[in-house]
Amino acid sequence: MSSPTTRGVLYVHSAPQALCPHIQWALESVSRGRTDLEWTPQNAEPGCVRAELEWSGRAGTGALLASALRTLGRIRFEVTENPSQGSDGSRWSFTPDLGIFHATTDAAGNICVSEDRIRYAFEAAGGDPSAVVSELSLALGEAWDEELEPFRHAAEGAPVRWLHRVG
Repeated sequence: MSSPTTRGVLYVHSAPQALCPHIQWALESVSRGRTDLEWTPQNAEPGCVRAELEWSGRAGTGALLASALRTLGRIRFEVTENPSQGSDGSRWSFTPDLGIFHATTDAAGNICVSEDRIRYAFEAAGGDPSAVVSELSLALGEAWDEELEPFRHAAEGAPVRWLHRVG
């Protein structure tokens, strides 16, 4: 029985130009095929470039893409994976300063915080409301959103490529 297929998007929000071949090699190791990204200047970080790639493949491909890219260091990226039969959606965000963040997402792309994570936030806070807010902020990946937001806005209207034969 084959794995369900899904789709997603890879956003390389910023990368030094010298890392572009390494990023493409990392993507090709996951897709097992040639990957051509269209690199454009990233105005939010002079000297860096950005690219977007829509992909389709087996459920779990988003995790493979994020794992392959997170070792490259000075890049900022996000990977989304749509829900598929038997699999929740996901989003991975990475920044050099914060590292990797992963969240489960619903069909609209909203982050879903589990019942256990919410309970943990209350327990860890020990009755301090500001600590609950801090824990929930962490669960929602707000620090990653704040750091990536200027790079997202700088990318509006950028070209997108398709990656096929993933997995």
